[in-house]
This record gives sequence, structure tokens and C-alpha cells, in this order.
Amino acid sequence: MTSNSLREIVETADMGITLSDGTRLSARCWMPADATDAPVPVILEYLPYRKRDGTCARDALTHPYFAARGYACLRVDMRGNGDSEGLMEDEYTPQELADAVEVINWAAAQDWCCGTVGMMGISWGGFNGLQVAALAPEPLKAVITLCSTVDRFADDIHYKGGCLLNENLGWGATMWAYSSRAPDPALRENWREMWLDRLKAEPFLPAVWLRHQTRDAYWKHGSVCEDYPAIKAKVLAIGGWGDAYKNAVPQIVQNIPGAKGILGPWVHKYPHFAVPEPRIGFLQEALCWWDRWLKDDPNGAEGDPDQRLYLMDGVRPATWYTERPGRWLADPQGETRTWFLGADGLGGAPSGCARVVASPQDTGADGGEYCAIWLGPEMPGDQRRDDAMSLCFDSPVLEDDVNIIGAPTVRLNLSVDQPRAQIAVRLCHVHPDGASTRITYGVLNLNSQLGRDCVPGQREAITIALDQIAYKVPAGHRLRIAISTAYWPLIWPSPAPVTATVHGGSLSLEHTDSEAGWDFPPPEAAAPWQTETLREEHHSRVRETDMVTGDVRLIIEDDFGMVRDLDHGLESGGIARETWSIHPDDPLSARGSCHWTEEMTRGGTALRSEARCDMRCDAHHFYLHARIEAYENDVLVFEKTFEDKIKRAAV
Repeated sequence: MTSNSLREIVETADMGITLSDGTRLSARCWMPADATDAPVPVILEYLPYRKRDGTCARDALTHPYFAARGYACLRVDMRGNGDSEGLMEDEYTPQELADAVEVINWAAAQDWCCGTVGMMGISWGGFNGLQVAALAPEPLKAVITLCSTVDRFADDIHYKGGCLLNENLGWGATMWAYSSRAPDPALRENWREMWLDRLKAEPFLPAVWLRHQTRDAYWKHGSVCEDYPAIKAKVLAIGGWGDAYKNAVPQIVQNIPGAKGILGPWVHKYPHFAVPEPRIGFLQEALCWWDRWLKDDPNGAEGDPDQRLYLMDGVRPATWYTERPGRWLADPQGETRTWFLGADGLGGAPSGCARVVASPQDTGADGGEYCAIWLGPEMPGDQRRDDAMSLCFDSPVLEDDVNIIGAPTVRLNLSVDQPRAQIAVRLCHVHPDGASTRITYGVLNLNSQLGRDCVPGQREAITIALDQIAYKVPAGHRLRIAISTAYWPLIWPSPAPVTATVHGGSLSLEHTDSEAGWDFPPPEAAAPWQTETLREEHHSRVRETDMVTGDVRLIIEDDFGMVRDLDHGLESGGIARETWSIHPDDPLSARGSCHWTEEMTRGGTALRSEARCDMRCDAHHFYLHARIEAYENDVLVFEKTFEDKIKRAAV
């Protein structure tokens, strides 16, 4: 029977998987009704994000589609989350990965499984798919990883370029809230006991992560770049230009034999329902991958291009796009073009200069979210304001289109006036009327690259690889390199204001004239999740300046609404709030605050958690405060406060 022959499927809402230590994990399973008579491969998606109310929308579109085409799909809640027992200690722990190996071996041994398993996931599930593949459980033959990383320190939410990302606090606050939720009372008689145990044990992860400010053994664990050859499964890697996690795709293709990559215009979503459009037939692509490596179907998937990239047309800046015009390229070949940073801007020959930049601390306000995910106004806006507070090097008006592919490299000869310093480098597309669109960017902690403190006034040669991109700058427009000594609220500032002097440098990028295109099928999906809306979704971002104090604040609210599941009746919703505040003259005024509300109602039981946290600093330490309150029918049933003081060791 081929994958083109649709099979009747059955769904199990709460399939139990008991691990060797007695912990019961809960799985939602879709499989062909006749799988016991005609066993099938398994596709595992293994997450902390709750299958009962957290990932339902995407699960409904995806897993029944594969099941009807001859697969058993397991959506497993990790221990300590959703409807699974146990407690979670951190992300990507040895326990988490060992549990996944147990689940894979358990699944392969079931009478409805033919013995082969694949792992699929986006973000956390994309990370642990690669990490589990590096452990090489025998049944695991293929992985589809989306929006993931191969390097947990340098290319995740923590320390990009050695700089402390504010997402370290922001996503830590998200997990502080996510893991504070109870199991569905309809599935667990002891749900209240499980809930209270989770709340008592729940760690405040930003403090854990902040104690590892360099790329030590903590970060090397789970970073598959440490040992690519350990991965034997066949890997299909997918990312989006609007997402934080695009660099892993070419790294995977270059380092894991047989791997393939797809990079589209999307934010942090699966490509069959992602934005900006165009979407692609991701499920058909995935099915081809599964059929080849889990069913040994000689369908030629291994002959697809190594990389398929969407070359985006250069467009005017906006904080949100519904569509990005452009075209698909298959294995585009490029030639290196180099511009030199000099007194007159970006030129064709090396020239000396001594240009100075001392950016206000609120430079970066138009940088958008580190990881665009909630579908609000999260993308980089017009860069002119940030450009005005940066040191800019502009090219002459371009005589021909420049089709940039890959990771542009910026080399700088510079000096700074402080022992600790950071810089941000943006490559921008400057339109004839002056509008500035950010093409790609990079940030760098100079101390991290140098391996020591900077010597004030001493010239240093540094290199910054900007994020991967495929972008067309049209003839008649300009390129711009914008350099700043601050980039708030993306990164936490240096302890003291920094003045940098650029003595020259270069920009190298790959330009392609490739005409080798590719056509994807249009997106397909299973029937969408059926819900009743109880509160509409709403997103806002407001930037304000206190005209008395001079403080600049970014205030974000993401109200995810409230819905009722029309199948099993659970009501769920949440609201995330963040405030990032700084004074343009004072890096030690930086402060981040987060507050999540999580709600769920089952019958006459209304459960709610309020998870708050904030972070500030002085020249020598970070100060963290966090608090959780849990309510049952508006009665406080649990509260916990966390305080910590952590030395600034490397940032």
C-alpha cells in the first residue's frame, strides 16, 4: 500500500507510555485503523508545549495527514508538562533526551509499528530531534528539523555573538508560565497533586542560563556541531528568513551527509501555514522524505537539490508582511563581491578612515523581535532612526541588481575606549527616498571573540558573520553597513557607554545570477482544529519616552485570546506582557519585566497562573526576581518567589 492510498485513521487522546523509572508520559496518537494488521512507521513529535491545548492548531493540520498516508503519529508531552507525569529541570537535559530514546524504542516495538521511526519538530522539537539523532537510537532513521540550531550557545536565545540576548529572560519567562499549568483534570484524577508538585519544583531558567556566560560544557551538551558524524539519520532541515533560526540549515547541509535544506520567507512557523507567503506543500515534501527513509520507497528524495532558497525581492521596510515577492532557487552558485569601508562609505578599494560612533543606549528600537513568532508587529521596521544613531557606510547607487545569498561577512579594524564592548552590524537596503530596510545583521561581544578584555585605544581586527539571507537589492538603490555600540532591546548593554573608532574594514557577500529555479506544490493540510472563540486575539507594541526622566520603554502585549475545544471542551488562553526600559545615556538603567497569565477551565474548575519576573543590573551583577501565583476558582492555592544575584562574568 502506498502513501497515496488514504487509510481510515483512529485517534487516541491519551496513550500512556511508561518509562523505565515508572513515569507515565502522555501521547496523542493518530494511526491507520488497520495498523495492527499492516504495521507502519512512527513519526514522533516530542515537546513541552502541551498537546491538549498548546499545539492543537498545528497538530490538527499535520498529524492526521500523515496518519491517513500510512504513519502512526505520536505527539508526546515531555515529562513535567501537559498531561505527562514527572518534573522538568531544564531544556534539552540528558533526562529529556534519554526519555525520547525510550519512547522511540517503545514505539518501534509495538505491534502496529514496522520498526522504523522518524522525529519531526519546530523550535524545541527541532532542537531535540537533532540531539536525539546524535544519540543514534537504532530505529530512528530520519529527522525533519524546523527552525532549530546546531549550537546552543551562539545561535539560540541566549548569547548570540557572545552578547546576552534579552530573549534569555523573555523566553525564560515564557517557560516559567508554560510549565506552571496543570494537566487537564478530565484526564488525571490526581491533576491537582501533579500541578502543585510542578509548581514547587519549577526552576527559573534565566538564572540557570545566566550562570553560563561563556561557551562551556553546559552549552556544548546538546550542540550537535560538536560531533556532526554522530548523526546517522537522514536530515531535512527547514528555516525561514523572518525567523531567528535560519543559520542551522546550511550548516546541517554542509556537515551531515545526505542532508537537505529549505529556506523560505517565513517566520517561526511550519511552511504549510506560515507567513509571510508564499507557503509551500510542506506536508508533501515531508511525506516524500518519510517514504524514502522510513519505508525505503525509491522515490528519489535523495536527488533533490541540497538547498532550495527563496530569493526575496527587496521591499520597503514594514513591521509585518503578509507576503514577500521573490523566486525559489535550487543550489544557487555565487561569486564573492567585496566592498571596503572607508571615509567615503562603501567603496571598491581599501581606504583608511577614523570614524567614530558612540550610540545612545536605545539604538536598536526598530530591530523587531529576536524571534518573530506571535504574528504581531514583530519584524524590523524602517531603520532610519537606528541608522541615525549608528556609523553608516553607504555604497554608490547600484548599477545592477545584487542578489545576496549566504552569510555576509564584515571585517573591521577598530578600537574602543572601554575594556568591555559590544557592537551590532546591520546590512541595510537603502531606497532612493532614504527608507532603510534591514537585510540581515549580526552582534558581537568583542571580549568573546578576543578571549580577553579590550585594551582601550588599541586597534583590533574582528570578524562578524551576519545571519544567512537571500535578498535582491535592485539597481538604483544602495547598500548600507550600519555599526552601533548598542542594540536595545535585542541585547543587554555593556556595563559602560562605549565609543568605538572604525579604522577601516570590508564587507564580503555572495552574489548569484542563478536561474536554476524550483516549483513546490501548493500547501495541503488536514482539517483545522475546531474551536469556539471566547476572547479574540490581540497584539500590540508601543514605544514611549518619559519626557521627565528620559527613559525609553518598549511595551509589548500579546493576548492570545481564549478558546473552547469543540471536541473535548477544555477552555484555554493566555496573555503575555513585556516591558523593556532604558535611558539613552545609562546602560545600567536597563530593565526587563515580563508577566504571563495562563488560564484554563474544565467544567466548573477555573485554573489560572500569574508568572512574573524582572531583571536589572549594576556594573558587576545581574539581579533577578520572579514570582508565581496559582489560583483555583480565583482562590490562591500556591505562591513562590525567587531572587538571585549573578556576577557579570563575560557580558
